[in-house]
Amino acid sequence: MAKFLFLFRSTPEAHYKMTPEQMQQNHTRWVKWLGDGVQKGWVADVGDGLGGDSRVVNPAKMVTDGPFMEAKEVVGGFTIVEAENIDQAAELAKGCPSLDLGGTVEVRPLWGFSRNTP
Repeated sequence: MAKFLFLFRSTPEAHYKMTPEQMQQNHTRWVKWLGDGVQKGWVADVGDGLGGDSRVVNPAKMVTDGPFMEAKEVVGGFTIVEAENIDQAAELAKGCPSLDLGGTVEVRPLWGFSRNTP
């Protein structure tokens, strides 16, 4: 089995428009989806959501604050999954709750460098 990264993206305002009840319902759907994936064995690492603050280090080693407000979408979090190939991983991504809020899931293969490091 190969490992793939699910990178979750959404519009900046998608979550800010939700009521507390909608936020709770969305959280419950995420817990169920990832929990099912762990139980069925395709989630290798549930990953995490990303906080709002960031720093960007450029090639000149200058550090700037982020994220950038002009961005049309934000990266909200990640999960590592296992699948036979990228097409199967993309099929698994179709269950992601953020898709119902207009978000996307980018599916990327991992090179496997971590298998060769202590």
